[in-house]
Amino acid sequence: QVQLVESGGGAVQSGGSLRLSCEVSGYTYTTYSMGWFRQAPGKEREGITALDSARSTSYARSVQGRFTISLDVAKNTLFLQMNDLKPEDTAVYYCAADRGLKTPWRALRPDEYNYWGQGTQVTVSS
Repeated sequence: QVQLVESGGGAVQSGGSLRLSCEVSGYTYTTYSMGWFRQAPGKEREGITALDSARSTSYARSVQGRFTISLDVAKNTLFLQMNDLKPEDTAVYYCAADRGLKTPWRALRPDEYNYWGQGTQVTVSS
């Protein structure tokens, strides 16, 4: 049973930073894709960044240059470093995983992922 558990959300002021973690268990695929998604109130879930077992990364334009995705394989933990946060970054953030590799266009699509965490709230005030 694959489980993903996010942590690290919270409230920060505009310009601040947060680091989200996603601990993964029960995942035994040798090739995989993992990503971070977010959903603001009244909006659809959107993909913001992803990486795969070939070490390819993808970023949405809205976070390019501010957010960084990384994976600690030894700790089975996916990270999202978020810098220069803005009020429009306020959302519930989810990590997700799926077997196999994805093209950059598919890597940020929520419907491409089968395993999801429960989400963690990030609130950025101006």
